[in-house]
Parts: sequence; structure tokens; C-alpha cells
Amino acid sequence: MKQIWDVIVLGVGGVGSAAMLHLASRGLRVLGLEQHEPGHAFGSSHGQTRIIRKAYFEHPDYVPLLQRSYELWDDLQDREQRSDLFVRTGLLQIGPPDGVVIAGVLESAQLHGLDVERLEHKDVVARFPGFCCEAHQSVVFERDAGFLRVEDCVLAHVRQAVSHGAEVRSGVVVEDWNSSRLGVNVSTSEGDFSAGALVVTAGAWAPRLLGQLGVEMRVLRKQLYWLASPSGIHRIERGGPCFFYELPEGQFYGFPELAVGEGVKMACHSGGDLVADPAAVNREINPVELGKVQSFATQWLPGTHSDFLRHATCMYTMSPDEHFIVDRHPQQPNVSFAAGLSGHGFKFASVLGEVLADLAMDGHTALPAGFLGLRRFGLARGGERA
Repeated sequence: MKQIWDVIVLGVGGVGSAAMLHLASRGLRVLGLEQHEPGHAFGSSHGQTRIIRKAYFEHPDYVPLLQRSYELWDDLQDREQRSDLFVRTGLLQIGPPDGVVIAGVLESAQLHGLDVERLEHKDVVARFPGFCCEAHQSVVFERDAGFLRVEDCVLAHVRQAVSHGAEVRSGVVVEDWNSSRLGVNVSTSEGDFSAGALVVTAGAWAPRLLGQLGVEMRVLRKQLYWLASPSGIHRIERGGPCFFYELPEGQFYGFPELAVGEGVKMACHSGGDLVADPAAVNREINPVELGKVQSFATQWLPGTHSDFLRHATCMYTMSPDEHFIVDRHPQQPNVSFAAGLSGHGFKFASVLGEVLADLAMDGHTALPAGFLGLRRFGLARGGERA
């Protein structure tokens, strides 16, 4: 006999694990289905760290969600009795004054009254000796930014969800799902599961599971690199911040060195190789991309070394406009989803989990997430074009 759940969550990564906690803490019977083990390294929610920041250059509309996200990450730390899931190191951002990053940061900061400090060239040299900038570049420093320990955050959300009665089943590959006004049915490698509602947080597998939406999403392979830093100048205990550079050759970001000999983690945010099948992504080093990152480090991060220590591969699921897609399914109102997080979504995982719980339970949310809905693609309720 089938077990009946209130809500099934497909994909227990960053957003899925948060959604499980929000749903289970409201007293619902929640089942999370995950093809690997939570905290795995085969999707998008891994690689040790992710930057979190409030002065959002992508668009000011994200800032209210980030403010709630900050509250929820701090709440998760309190639940776990930890202080290191969200580490506030500050974020140094460098780029042209008329580029995407600096202008966007300053716009968001002005509109929302955020504390962002503008620095002169001499200030950078004095305060952040591990970084270079040129006189024609603009520099901002956001003190309240930092990083999230990504796998630890996923596992913390799972632990808290389970403590509220949720269940996670690992090693379950989702084959298909269907919905009616009576509920949803999910077909998997381990049989069928039924529930009143469905939440899809499948990351790179979302384009297949949400294909009937008619919104094209691409999956890109991205690689993270740890380069040697023998000087120790980028160590976190020496005040090393997170960093983001906008340069003619691309956007590069990275983190302080977290332990002796571990190296400085950095990556190229722009570019990426198209992935046909997320289950069979090539995880070998891309020598061209590695060369770009090494050249970036040599020019802009004194104290690092081009010696490559290790790498990790993750995936960006790109929406058409590179903004998230978070909504109820236009044809199946008992199905909610978050998809197309486009490489900048993990910092929002805590609040997107809350948004999805609202949508699954109430059909709407009071959180300011409407700008991420399907209407911008011309889709209205009932599946018709708006």
C-alpha cells in the first residue's frame, strides 16, 4: 500500500533541504527524495563555500529576500548551536565604475540603505595587501557579507527537518511525476510515492522535470579551483575577505584561505561549458579555464601561487534572463518549484525554502518574491500565455 504524504520534495540540496525544514516545522508530513546522499558533490550545492552578500548587483529587488535570508541563516545557526555556518568576512568588489558589479552594488545599497564602503586605491593597498587594483577601477567593501559553508548548511537543514518529523530517502531516482486535483504521484526507481502537494527543487535536473513549462533552461559546467597561497596573506584569521572582480576577461570570485596549506578557492563566474546530461557531466579539469584563473590570480592576488592544489565541478542551471524562477506550476497548482538559480542562488536557499513552503501550503506568499514568477515569461495561471 502506498504511503501518503502531505508534501514530497524532489531534490534535497540547498533549497530542497530548506523547504523540508519549513514544511515540517509547520506540522506537515514531508518526504524528501534524493538520488544521492544529502551533502553530495554531484550537483550545485557543494564545494565547501558560497558567497553571501546583501548589496545585490544583479537587481535591487533581491535585497528584501536577502534580508530575510540573513535572518534565517542566523536562525539555523542558533538551532544547530553553531556560529560558523555563516561567516562574515566582508566582501571586496573591484571593477570598472560603469560596469555591472560596482554600479549595481551602489544602486542596491542606496535604495535599501545598506552599509557599503567605497575605497580609494590607496585604501585597498593598506587594508587588503593580498589584492591589487588599478587607479581606473572602483572598489567597494561590504562588511556584512561573507560565506556560507555549503554542505554543512544542507546537512543542518536536513537534520532540523528530520527533527520535526520529515523523512529523507536517498538513492531514489525520480523518473516522472503527475498531478491532479486529488494530489500528486511521483514515479521513481524505488516505486511510486503519493502526496497532496509537490515541491520541485531539482537543480540541474529541473529542466527535465519541469520541461512542460516551456521555459528553456541551460545547464553549465563550472569548476572551482584551490591555488596555493604560501605567503599566508589570504588566511581568514589575518582578515582575508571574500572577493569579486569584474574584468574584461570575465568575472572572478573567491574566498579567504580557511586552513594552512588549503589554498585560496577561486573561480570564474562567467562562461561555462554546456551540459547535456547532468548525471554524466565531465568532471575533469578544463585546462583553458584553469589557465584563466591562474592568470587572474597571478595578476590580481599577490601572495598566491599558480600551483594548483585541487578542484571541484558544479553546475549552474541558467534561466533565460539569469534570474531565478520560483512559482506554482501554471497548470498544476499543487506543484511549486524553484529552478534556474543561475549560479547565484545558494545564498537565498533559506528564504526560498520558506517561499516554497508558503506556496505549497497556502498557494501564495507574503514574501517579496513575485518578481521571480513565471509572468515575466508571459505565462499565466492555467498555462495560457499572458
